[in-house]
Amino acid sequence: MVRRHPVIGPRTHAGSDDKEKMMRSIRSSLVVTAAVLFVVSLGASAAIAAGPNIGFGFNARDVTGSPTGEVVLTGGGAFNSAAGFVHSGGGFRCATDVLQGPLAGCLAGEGVRWDTAGLLQSTPFKCTGSATEALKTASTDDDIVVLQSDFYRAGDGNDESFHANIIVADDDIAPDVTGVQNVWVQGVGCATAQVNFGS
Repeated sequence: MVRRHPVIGPRTHAGSDDKEKMMRSIRSSLVVTAAVLFVVSLGASAAIAAGPNIGFGFNARDVTGSPTGEVVLTGGGAFNSAAGFVHSGGGFRCATDVLQGPLAGCLAGEGVRWDTAGLLQSTPFKCTGSATEALKTASTDDDIVVLQSDFYRAGDGNDESFHANIIVADDDIAPDVTGVQNVWVQGVGCATAQVNFGS
């Protein structure tokens, strides 16, 4: 029996085009890896530079001062002004009808909760509706937080009824108003509240 050997053609080698494609792919992978490492490193550095989050909690039983309305507001959360981070919310109720400002239409007994839409660097405010009260400015810092907030009534679900700014502070934000004013709700007024800040 005669054995036939298969015909073996010339051996093929990866052409220069294939080698160049492989080298380009390796270079691209290295560039992407370096970019990812740089972004991760930058993010970690920013977080370290921003410092720790600041926690806060408060209980404001009688926010008032404007011509109408009184609001009960409680809650807390955490924020980081350098990083622009905030997560906070709590309970909310209109004790009497509010007829002016962003909460106009909130009737006595209405209101369930509030949450934060954003961290504000500052906001102008007045504790009363009086034309003689000087307009003041509160700025977010280690012991004061200015929040853009959403307010919900029963049955709202995830659809907020009102939007208003809030100030929560460790100290008096309105020395020109009698008493200690350390919580403010836009269009309603100020209150002397139990407030705690800590990192």
